[in-house]
Amino acid sequence: MKYYAVVQLDILDRQWVGDYVTNVTALVAQHGGRYLARSTAAEIIEGGRKPPEVFVIVEWPSKAAAVDFYHSEAYRPYREARLQGARCDFALVAGEDLDRPVAVAG
Repeated sequence: MKYYAVVQLDILDRQWVGDYVTNVTALVAQHGGRYLARSTAAEIIEGGRKPPEVFVIVEWPSKAAAVDFYHSEAYRPYREARLQGARCDFALVAGEDLDRPVAVAG
């Protein structure tokens, strides 16, 4: 099953961005990932959150591929730089379409 990394970033220090984009793009591809969106053009059409400065969606062939990339030694210095230089929300979402009502705890 495909998985999707959905990342919302607000950049606090831009020093890491150039190296990150240059090097992480190739690392994502090496791990089987594919960028679907890397954009500053995100709008919130429902809800009260402010849009992130950068919105990223990466398609992965599997959860294992996404997790292997995230925890790889090759990605580690770029992940650490991103975490130091930006506020991030990073979610991993299963590529499934639930065709039944979702059970909500509560």
